[in-house]
Amino acid sequence: MNILFCASEAYPFSKSGGLADMASALPKIINQKGEKAIVITPFYDALYDKKSSFKWIGSKDILIQDVVYEANFYETFYDGVTYVFVENETFFKRANYYGYYDDDKRFLFFSYAILEYIPISKVKFDLLHINDWQTGLVPFLLDDIYRVNPLYKDIKTLLTIHNLEYQGSFPKDAHKLINRPFNYAYIHFDRMNYLKAAIMRANHINTVSPTYREEVQYEYYGFTLDGALKSRLNQFSGILNGIDYEIYNPETDSLIEQTFNYKHFSSAKKKNKLALLKKLNLDMSTDTALVAYIGRLAKQKGIDLMMATLEEAIAESTAKFVFIGSGDPLYEDFFRKLQEKYRTRVYSFIGFNNTLAHQLYASADILMMPSQFEPCGLGQLMAMRYGCLPLVRETGGLKDTVIPYNKYTKDGHGFSFSNYNAHELKQVLLDAILLYANNQDDWKILVRNAMRQDHSLEQMGKEYLELYERILKS
Repeated sequence: MNILFCASEAYPFSKSGGLADMASALPKIINQKGEKAIVITPFYDALYDKKSSFKWIGSKDILIQDVVYEANFYETFYDGVTYVFVENETFFKRANYYGYYDDDKRFLFFSYAILEYIPISKVKFDLLHINDWQTGLVPFLLDDIYRVNPLYKDIKTLLTIHNLEYQGSFPKDAHKLINRPFNYAYIHFDRMNYLKAAIMRANHINTVSPTYREEVQYEYYGFTLDGALKSRLNQFSGILNGIDYEIYNPETDSLIEQTFNYKHFSSAKKKNKLALLKKLNLDMSTDTALVAYIGRLAKQKGIDLMMATLEEAIAESTAKFVFIGSGDPLYEDFFRKLQEKYRTRVYSFIGFNNTLAHQLYASADILMMPSQFEPCGLGQLMAMRYGCLPLVRETGGLKDTVIPYNKYTKDGHGFSFSNYNAHELKQVLLDAILLYANNQDDWKILVRNAMRQDHSLEQMGKEYLELYERILKS
């Protein structure tokens, strides 16, 4: 089975979110299982320093409206996977990945380049696995232009939706860029919508958790595409993301102060906590809960709920808080001011620091993820791996992966609340902080339960291979 994994970002070459992690993790496990997966992604500005180490494999001219642009293809081999980069300085040699006035043209070019790469590759691909709106026009272009060529005739397509909120919606006139007759497959509310085109034309669709698959069929979570998704229910799946247990492994992690495992974690967690508190100039007591947040500072992530409750939680507890993230300037300013006000109990890092994130997972007791919606979420999986209990809202992949603490049966490996409500978040957070302070026996049971969860790439890869086989037989 030959898979071309098409993504607008791929770790470690580019990353802004969970798509990049999946673009490296899934092809890696697919190749380990004896199949062949190649990743194709744009050649962004940060890669030019590495250009001399990449192999040029060919070029193609691509017509966008009435202008011809050249796509140069480079490849490298990393961690068991071949990565192919699409280079065009006009479109991709920029400071950011997304957010430009010509994103419609940039990712139409990328979609064409994906299909033009196939004859260069000399691989007979069985399936194109596209991801999100940036590759959304691939199935349409494949059907409308390329299938007449025997090389493309039998290729199937799978669309994975990582976040339905981002759709690639552009003015209706953007359809003229394609140089093909107008088609309603890509029109949504009188605008050109790249994700809608993929939903209507891909052979199969999936999203990154079973619960999110159910949620997006409703107006609240569907961002106006719930109707289109419901029309494809028989070709619509949900598969949970996994994380790379070689990278996120508390037994071997060189970034943390003290390694540990689910059998022996208590003293190591305290040693890690003490080292981090010292590093961040926070109060050094280790017998109170350390609460963490690691992620984007965006409305989707429940930051509004945190803004409404954190000062009360600080006043009503002895817990300490560490935040890592960047995003909306309003939220960034809130966390900066929170640190200024509570210097011995709050630390805010605006940005992202991988070493600090690993150290925080290994040190913290509670990870907050009070998301408004969450297609899958990886933070809770990483946290559980390091014995940090997730506190989540019951939505999407958070609901699928976190079983809340039951004080009677001692089951569970985290904490949860159901409604998007600041009072519910505050109450569950204070309850968790109190449990840490007053009932270490139960706490250790929960930590052990969390660390024994299996959200590895192995499980994710197995489910995707089964889905690929179903699509190819359909």
